Amino acid sequence: QVQLVESGGGLVQPGGSLRLSCAASRRIFSIYAMGWYRQAPGNQRELVAAITNGGNTNYADSVKGRFTISRDNPKNTMYLQMNSLKPEDTAVYYCNAGGQWYSATYYQGDIWGQGTQVTVSS
Repeated sequence: QVQLVESGGGLVQPGGSLRLSCAASRRIFSIYAMGWYRQAPGNQRELVAAITNGGNTNYADSVKGRFTISRDNPKNTMYLQMNSLKPEDTAVYYCNAGGQWYSATYYQGDIWGQGTQVTVSS
């Protein structure tokens, strides 16, 4: 099965930007839908954004207008561009693949990366 590795996390100041990458060990052009999740301590893991192979996307209300999900199939990589970061964006961000897309909603698959830490703080 495909292996996913997240990168790009780190410590950023509020209002800053960060781009997360999810690199797949194998081609992703055949993966219909992928998504980014995040989990802060004490919180449920939540869907941040998802994208289909055809470019359909959805976003959590909390990140709409600030985050952009994209995928580059030739590079076998999915991205999450995060702008105007807020302290509440602090979490471990996980890449997920293989889920289903139904009624403009992504339902998680069984392929996860190990996560990358994003900390937004002064």
